[in-house]
Amino acid sequence: MTDKPPSTNGLGKTGVFRRVLRAIKGQPLSRNEIHDLLQDDEGVFEPEEKQMLSGVLEVAETQVRDVMIPRSQMVVIEREQSLDEMLAVIIGSGHSRFPVIGEDRDEVLGILLAKDLLKFFGDTSEKSLKIDDYLRPVSVIPESKRLNALLKEFRDSHNHMAIVVDEYGGVSGLLTIEDVLEEIVGEIDDEHDREEAKYIQPDKDADGKPCFAVRALTRIEDFNDYFGCELTEEEDYDTIGGLVMHELGRLPRLGEKLRYGGFEFRVTRADRRRIDLLLVIRLVQEPAD
Repeated sequence: MTDKPPSTNGLGKTGVFRRVLRAIKGQPLSRNEIHDLLQDDEGVFEPEEKQMLSGVLEVAETQVRDVMIPRSQMVVIEREQSLDEMLAVIIGSGHSRFPVIGEDRDEVLGILLAKDLLKFFGDTSEKSLKIDDYLRPVSVIPESKRLNALLKEFRDSHNHMAIVVDEYGGVSGLLTIEDVLEEIVGEIDDEHDREEAKYIQPDKDADGKPCFAVRALTRIEDFNDYFGCELTEEEDYDTIGGLVMHELGRLPRLGEKLRYGGFEFRVTRADRRRIDLLLVIRLVQEPAD
């Protein structure tokens, strides 16, 4: 008498049975199978736990270029700036680390920590400093580096910021350890983040032209009120990020542009799952003949 194959009744699809059988035998699951199990679980994990576990898996597949802060949005300090100008940049941005550049953004000389300039606050007798004495070594990484490898590098080197370069050696952006951790645990807002205007902020592009930094979650009606325009809401979306995705028909890539309704929308911060920040330029309409 031959043994009958085990029934799959009560276990759903045969694939589910195979996964259970493999787990009983102690055979390891593939990454894709683990990801599928996370998506298919029925209340075993809390939503935040599922997000973190999925984030851990995705970090190993995500490249630096997918999540970096692009070159145009980097907050930098110029080597020849005065102390007052440096302090204005530090106070205005609320960041703690800054790339220090030479003639342009392709010449990153080192990283300046805001805390190293604290002793100059309120000291009217000291208005000049040798910036080179305060520069930390700069970590340079390629766009193709995986985030899990970068996280290990951050941990081993004790660096919290890296400059990203393209295949030709030009600076294409930067990435911090906070950016990497946010891919796992979600957005990490500090005190300065909460104080900032949350959705629309006046800004300047790399050429110094006026533009606006707009969060992708900005509601279209709020965008219309701010700019005095009439972008249309649809049933499929009610945010600026949703509008951009709808018009392109897909999740846009970092740096991709869309011209729509008298504006240019440029994706400046995004990953493989969502858009986070857009650079918006109001287009000048040419007068009719």
